[in-house]
Amino acid sequence: MSIYLDMNATTPVSKEVADLVYKLMVEEYGNAGSRTHEFGSNAKKAVEKARKKVADVVDADKSEVVFTSGATESNNIALLGLKEFGETQDKKHIITTRIEHKAVLEPIEYLEKNGFTVSYLDVGESGVVNPKQLKQLLRNDTLLVSIMHVNNETGSIQPIDKICEALELHEAYLHIDAAQSFGKLSDALKMKRIDLISASGHKVYAPKGIGALIMRKRGFLKLPLKPIMFGGGQEKQLRPGTLAVPLIAGFGLACEIAQQNSLAWQEHAQNLKDELIAELNKLGAQFNGENTSPFVLNFSIPGVNSEAAMVMLKEIAAVSNGSACTSSSYTPSHVLSSMGLSSERIQGAIRVSWGYMTKELPLKNMIGVFKTIKL
Repeated sequence: MSIYLDMNATTPVSKEVADLVYKLMVEEYGNAGSRTHEFGSNAKKAVEKARKKVADVVDADKSEVVFTSGATESNNIALLGLKEFGETQDKKHIITTRIEHKAVLEPIEYLEKNGFTVSYLDVGESGVVNPKQLKQLLRNDTLLVSIMHVNNETGSIQPIDKICEALELHEAYLHIDAAQSFGKLSDALKMKRIDLISASGHKVYAPKGIGALIMRKRGFLKLPLKPIMFGGGQEKQLRPGTLAVPLIAGFGLACEIAQQNSLAWQEHAQNLKDELIAELNKLGAQFNGENTSPFVLNFSIPGVNSEAAMVMLKEIAAVSNGSACTSSSYTPSHVLSSMGLSSERIQGAIRVSWGYMTKELPLKNMIGVFKTIKL
């Protein structure tokens, strides 16, 4: 059986989280909106406990957490929810990058079609933005800056501290898509200048279908977000629908576990990465992206096509050559293309990603496959 090395696409659910989710599905299955009996009361307590655990990851208040179905929905609420405010205040300029996830780029494209203007920060081969360029692009009518913390394809970590500094004297809202860093590389997300943070449970050993949008208040002022869906008024009237109590509780527990173990996870992940880099260097591999997360490595080996490599690796390791959300399109990676890499390097790009459950990498067999193709 092959080893799963596609953790950036999704992580397995940890046993402790799965056990809690199961319990709340078959034993304590109340609706958090039911106030007339103990089942509902217990469900609401489970939700509020989880809300606190999610908030603690980024040093926020639990009142600033709205549960969603995942980072894609959180991104959409954060971006499209500011549309009305931007229009009424005549602030219709947005700054982002071309290496964002489609869950950010497509809502922004929608806003652009509806009268907003967009400026894109350059990243170059490093995959990292220049905060000085951000400062230069800021305008009086800039409503929002949206930048991914850790890129899902390359793992490049953006300098959140410098980005916050660049925005220090500006009122633009700062949105961070933290799907790949929430619970794993969370320290930078604690900066109070960040207004909006999107997170997904299934990137941090919780189930799919649950996530959160953290909306930091500015002083005592709430962000001027408007709902993009209607019907029920749950979650501060921003995200209607019956709360998925088992998933929410599971996400909360996953966050608690991550808080307790993130440093050990990072150290273990970096050790695996160093071993892989050492072997790939012998093959003349090129590493795509700089300042990258310890949990992922994106690389290209001259003479090795990624599609051929994945076929031959099928019985050895489950890896990918891009974002799981766009893999069905078979188009070149928009992330690597935006970094200005050559077509050969993009076609050869392979992403390997792991987590704390990954005990070791099948280095000997993987390298053997690459050598075979390279010949």
